[in-house]
This record gives sequence, C-alpha cells and structure tokens, in this order.
Amino acid sequence: MSAHRPATSSGEPLRVETLPTLPGLGSLYARGAASSGRIAAGRALPGLPGIGAGRGDGEPDGDQPLTLPDVALHVPGVPTANLAGHLHDYQRLLHEPVTDVLPAGYLHVLAFPLATAVMVRGDFPLPLLGMVHLANQVELHGPVRVGDLLEVRAWSENLRPHRRGVQVDLVAEVRRAGDTALVWRGVSTYLAKGFHLPWSEAENGATGPAEGEDRAPAGTWVPPLPTGRWALGPGTGRAYGAVSGDRNPIHLSALSAKAFGFPRAIAHGMYTAARALADVGHARGEAYRWTVEFAKPVLLPGAVDVAVTPSGQGFEYVGWNGGRRQKHFEGTVTPL
Repeated sequence: MSAHRPATSSGEPLRVETLPTLPGLGSLYARGAASSGRIAAGRALPGLPGIGAGRGDGEPDGDQPLTLPDVALHVPGVPTANLAGHLHDYQRLLHEPVTDVLPAGYLHVLAFPLATAVMVRGDFPLPLLGMVHLANQVELHGPVRVGDLLEVRAWSENLRPHRRGVQVDLVAEVRRAGDTALVWRGVSTYLAKGFHLPWSEAENGATGPAEGEDRAPAGTWVPPLPTGRWALGPGTGRAYGAVSGDRNPIHLSALSAKAFGFPRAIAHGMYTAARALADVGHARGEAYRWTVEFAKPVLLPGAVDVAVTPSGQGFEYVGWNGGRRQKHFEGTVTPL
C-alpha cells in the first residue's frame, strides 16, 4: 500500500477502506437503485422507523445535515496488461490514436466504478439515480501504458449549494502501485436536485447551471466557426456504454430514455468530452489539464458542431447544436 494518505481538498484526513478489485458497475447500479429508493422513502416518510431514521441515530433523515462519508476507497493493485483490446476499442470509438498509452478519458473509465462505489454507500446522503453530471476537471501528469500496475483511490468532498439543490465532487486518483507520485486525478461534479444545506453551510455558495439548462436566453449565444461536425448515430450511447460499463438507461434507447423524461436517448457527457479531447490531438502533449462543463444534452441520433481553438497556452473547445444554437458542452485542454 502506498504511503500517501488521502485527504479532502480542505485537508480533512480520510479513513481508507481497501477493496481487492475494482467493483463492477452492474452490481453498483443495482445497489444505487436500492439506496436511492431508501433515501427517497426517508424524505417522504421521515418518521418511519428503519427508513426515515436511516442513519441509525434515532433522528429522521430530513432533520439531519447532509454529511459525506469520511472514507476513501482504495484498490492497491489494478493490472492493465490485459486491457490492450479494450483500450483499442475505446480509442477507435473516441477517435484516439490506437497505441498502448491510456488517454485521460480512458483512465476516467477505469476509475469511475470506484467513485460510483462511494456514491452507493449506505452513509452517502444523496441518491445515485437522478444525479446530474455538471462538470469534470482532470489532470494527467504523464503517460500511463498498458502493463502498468496501478493504484486507484476515490472519495467524495466539497458538498455545497446549488440553486436547484446541492452539488458534490467525486474525486478519483491513480498512481502506479507502490508509488506516491500522482499520475492522474479526476474531479467529477454532480448535482442532486431538491436537496438543501442548512443556511450556515450555504452562506458562501454561488452556483452554476445544471446540465440541460441554457446559460443565456435562446438565440443570444453566437457560436464560433466550427472546426468539425460529429454525426452521432442512435447506437452511440450503447457503444460507449459497452466500453465504459456505464449502461444507464437514458443512454441506451429512445424507449428507456423516455421513462426518465428524455424524448430520445442522450449521449454520455464523458463521451462528448473525451471525443473533444481527441479532437485536440497530439498538441495537448503527454501531460495536460482537461476541463469540461455540460449544458444541453446531446440527443441521439444527432449532429454536433465542434470548434477547437488555440487559447493562451492551450486550447478551448465547445460543442453545440448548429440548428438551434444550443450549447452542449465547453472546456479547455492545457499542456502541463
């Protein structure tokens, strides 16, 4: 086990729980559905024993502050020698060069199950189902190659208000096994609608837009000249779900997406962000900082206009619906 001790961004130390392997997303989603139902029942019936008093202290959940678990999950040995075929499938789907180097987006796919395992814990106060993906911040500090033995950690932090609920960061870090040097770090920000922090905890909380909300009134945003256009077929969500393991029904078919209020299936946010990262190309270098903020979801099938432009020491990118001038996502890639 690495000597590195995990802590939140504010310096709060975390207990470490070690798992033998990375968990499977299928079983995690089943647990997430159960925990989401328990949380919903606890909010609807706060006085019901065993549901409303879900924290085991005799007080209703609705009367308790939202508290994140003080735990970091840890998998000390994640082999990659057997991932070459899977990596190449990812690279072809995302239009990355087919090499033995794991792109930053692929490392997100690798670490995502452990971050999800944090969100389905019994002491995680927010429901996995219905969580809205707002943004990502990623740092890649050097090349990770097939054959490297990795160590992965994940935890939650920075619970704060949003005008439509609360937002939380899920942090994942990757190191080479036994090494304290960080090779990859990803911070995924999610919104849980309808939850609220006490005023004392929300005093300084300014918030941003959620996925699916316009940043400006329709027609006021003027898109740049596109540098490319993606034609995304109806199976895009299923294809990315196959390589990422993220088979959320909203991405798989029009029928399953309609059950969650979408007119058609929507593309995974991380698919669009990683595809834009690939569009930046080799100019990003071997170490870079990559950010993305999500706006309107991309309906499938559909076309996305994309612009990648130099900015300062790096690049900016944006994707939008050319017909309706609706922004889907925007971000930056900055070499380190």
